[in-house]
Amino acid sequence: MTSSPKIVLTGGAGLVGQNLVAHLKRKGFTNLVVLDKHKSNLEILRKFHPDIVVEYADLAEAGDWARHFEGADEVVMLQAQIGDPNPEPFIRNNITSTERILEVIKRYNVPHTVHISSSVVESVAKDDYTNTKRAQEKIVLASGINTVVLRPTLMFGWFDRKHLGWLSRFMQRMPVFPIPGNGRYMRQPLYVGDFCSIIVSCIEKGISGQIYNISGREKVDYIDIIREIKRATNARAKIVKIPYGLFYALLKVWGTFDKNPPFTADQLQALVAHDEFEVIDWPTIFGVTATPFAQAIDQTMNDPEYGKVVLEF
Repeated sequence: MTSSPKIVLTGGAGLVGQNLVAHLKRKGFTNLVVLDKHKSNLEILRKFHPDIVVEYADLAEAGDWARHFEGADEVVMLQAQIGDPNPEPFIRNNITSTERILEVIKRYNVPHTVHISSSVVESVAKDDYTNTKRAQEKIVLASGINTVVLRPTLMFGWFDRKHLGWLSRFMQRMPVFPIPGNGRYMRQPLYVGDFCSIIVSCIEKGISGQIYNISGREKVDYIDIIREIKRATNARAKIVKIPYGLFYALLKVWGTFDKNPPFTADQLQALVAHDEFEVIDWPTIFGVTATPFAQAIDQTMNDPEYGKVVLEF
């Protein structure tokens, strides 16, 4: 690659962004700009990648961060509020920030954007995350920018501060691991390493004008996910099933003491919502190889460089 395109990653210090920077650099992309407002996670990114531009920015506010879009060839929109007991952060970080970014993309005529939406836009769930992600995608599609929209399902991988990453750390600390109900809640977990390969393919091929549902290709029950994590981490916790109602009540109580809990009652309801997402042939469409679930769990939990790095909530 004679001249590396300039790529701006908004909200790039989170799970996908941290992984994506590593993938882009391995593919020869060096002119990278990451904008995010989570200071400690930005420091983790700087530690691993001191050669790229990493800047604190509240994207819901107009600011000097917009200058980075001048001369940009690509924007990857990653910013998202995933969990919070209050609706305001979801509106601010999923909707207001998107409106700001779209205005800047148009101002500087950035030729191509990859927007990271979510599978929840087609979910039966109704919560602040789902509602604002639906609204966010509509705003992007109505903006008129040249974009491809990717809708990933639940992701896991390096730097996972929530979801499977948090579950694995909880399991290794506690003698008992509770499972709500019978645990037979089908999930389609997506390995973030595979998802990053898809994003890179969209950038390299200039894919646009399409919406793709990117689901994990294996359907795995929640309880089997937990068992796979236990195997990969050699955790000694005993897996115990407890009634769904009790589990829900405990999460509600937890939420009154923790303003940013890693797992909320709303997320529990989404877990048991029985969603089944479309599985397209994304390995062929994007020219990437799908990583088997068990292998992806091993890579996530046991990678010598990134496996033990934990982002903050």
